[in-house]
Amino acid sequence: MTQHEYIFIAISIILGLAMARLLHNAALLVRAHKRVAFHWATMLWGACIFIYILQLWWVGWELRLVSDWSIVDFFALVIGAIFVYGAAELALPAEDLDISDDTELDFLAHSRSLGRVSAASMLGYFAIGPYVNLTMFDNPPLASFAFPILGGSLIALMLLKPQWFKWLSVLFTGYTILILYLTA
Repeated sequence: MTQHEYIFIAISIILGLAMARLLHNAALLVRAHKRVAFHWATMLWGACIFIYILQLWWVGWELRLVSDWSIVDFFALVIGAIFVYGAAELALPAEDLDISDDTELDFLAHSRSLGRVSAASMLGYFAIGPYVNLTMFDNPPLASFAFPILGGSLIALMLLKPQWFKWLSVLFTGYTILILYLTA
C-alpha cells in the first residue's frame, strides 16, 4: 500500500459519509414532499455541495503523484473533508419528525438560517484550498489564492446578506462549474 492510498482512506471515509448524509437528507425530503416548501436555490446549493464532495475525491486521485507526505498535508486534507462534510450535513433542511410543525421543511428559510452554517463550512473548505494548491500541486500562487478568494467572497455574501441567497446560489453554481472545469 502506498502512502497516498493509506492517507486517502481517511479522506474517502469522511467524503463517503458526507455524500451519504446529503443523499439521506434528500431522500427524507422526498418522503415528506407534501409538507416541504421547496425552493430551487436551496436545491442548487445542495447540488453544488455534492459536486464539491466528488471534486475533492477526484482531486485526491491527482494527489497520488505526491511522493513525500507530511502530517500537515494529511491534517489539511482531513480538515478540508470535514468542512465538506459539515456543508453537506446542513445543506438541506432535515425532517425533525414533528408532523404538527413543518417550519423546518421550508427550503428557503433553512438556507437563510442553518444553511448559513453549511456556507460557513464551505468557507473553511476554501481556506484549505490554497495550502493544497501551493504545497501539494505546486500551482502558481495567483490562481491558488484567486479562485478560493472568489468562492469565499460569494459565500461571505451569503452569510452577510441571506436575503440575496437566491441569486448568490446561481452565481455560486456558475463558480462551481468553473472549478469543476479547472480541476477535471
